[in-house]
Amino acid sequence: MSALGKHDPEVAAIIAAEHVRQTETLEIIASENYASAAVLEATGSILTNKYAEGYPGKRYYAGNVHADEIESLAIERAKELFKAEHANVQPTSGAEANMAAYLAFADPGDTLLGLELSQGGHLTHGSPVNFSGRLYNFVPYSVDRETEVVDMKTVATLAAETKPRIIVTGATAYPRQFDFESFAEIAHENGALLMVDMSHFAGLVAGGAHPSPVPYADVVTSTTHKTLRGPRGALALTRETNGAALDKAVFPGTQGGPHMHSIAAKAVAFGEAATPIFQAYAAKTVENAATLAEALQSGGLRLVSGGTDTHLILIDCSTLGISGMKAQNALQGAGIIANKNTIPYDERSPFVTSGLRIGTPALTSRGMGITEMRQLAAWIVHVLKDPDGEGVRESVRKEVAEFARTYPVPGITNA
Repeated sequence: MSALGKHDPEVAAIIAAEHVRQTETLEIIASENYASAAVLEATGSILTNKYAEGYPGKRYYAGNVHADEIESLAIERAKELFKAEHANVQPTSGAEANMAAYLAFADPGDTLLGLELSQGGHLTHGSPVNFSGRLYNFVPYSVDRETEVVDMKTVATLAAETKPRIIVTGATAYPRQFDFESFAEIAHENGALLMVDMSHFAGLVAGGAHPSPVPYADVVTSTTHKTLRGPRGALALTRETNGAALDKAVFPGTQGGPHMHSIAAKAVAFGEAATPIFQAYAAKTVENAATLAEALQSGGLRLVSGGTDTHLILIDCSTLGISGMKAQNALQGAGIIANKNTIPYDERSPFVTSGLRIGTPALTSRGMGITEMRQLAAWIVHVLKDPDGEGVRESVRKEVAEFARTYPVPGITNA
């Protein structure tokens, strides 16, 4: 029996149940993935015990010789992986990385541009209920009603009118690539900095399956646990001339002691992402998304922007006469885990929504390919066209559980 099972069987039982859930369901939430056994081991390591306020060679506590080694290694691997001049690996979440970037390069009350939350943007890109919208004057840009993609002419007009300090791009529910070069030109023509939040597609960038924002952006932020397949955490990249400002904004600006166990796991993940195996994974993730999108459209579903360039797909459930919440719950009953999401110009509330956000990172990590994506699409279409059919959900759930068990989840063994 494990130490946890012996000392706290209640917690152990819940974790065991989650083990079964992950094994027997199909995870298609675009922001979720599976960390490797090595990443999980580092995350649960004895580095949890060490306080290491400060930076390598400049700590406030003693006993940090090995903390310095692991953080320095993570920094060098991040810089090499993304071809960046400066990296900070201490942020504990994407929100904190974004907060640090704003603190480093803008003052409260400054004007910033960011993609509207209801159009695919993130809470930290200017939502009025978030610190970003409360501390800064965010002016939102949107997607075109017809194409459902960002109109760069509109962004250019807004930038010329508002003269923002920072233009923020990147998203949480946008299935297309961003034109980083054009964003940089617009930003610099108007005296602004360009910030790219690549949290969703960082792994695709690392694997060469998506253009990199690093050559164009003044600062790049990212989580480490989505397509990058690392631990829950984040990082920030910038040019060397901006490195001191960014570091100061992270510590002591927004955080205290860094999570050294997570930083160790980030180092592992960066090392994994630098391999040919990961490059193949990134390419397969994009290929699987394109295949899944095509199959869903063939089944009669409407996709926002007509498809995807990345790992992410946004389904318009309103054409089926149902809400995103209803679609999410129906699929969950069938063992397929997705999440409801607003779509551009959504008429439903953010809690109910008209959309469903799905993605291929996790299933690709389990070794699934084109054939499996077509089978998945058939199940999704079957369930969404009869969301109230208990018999449909139960039948699909049994098929999904049997199917899922044949594809091991990285980092764990099948239950």
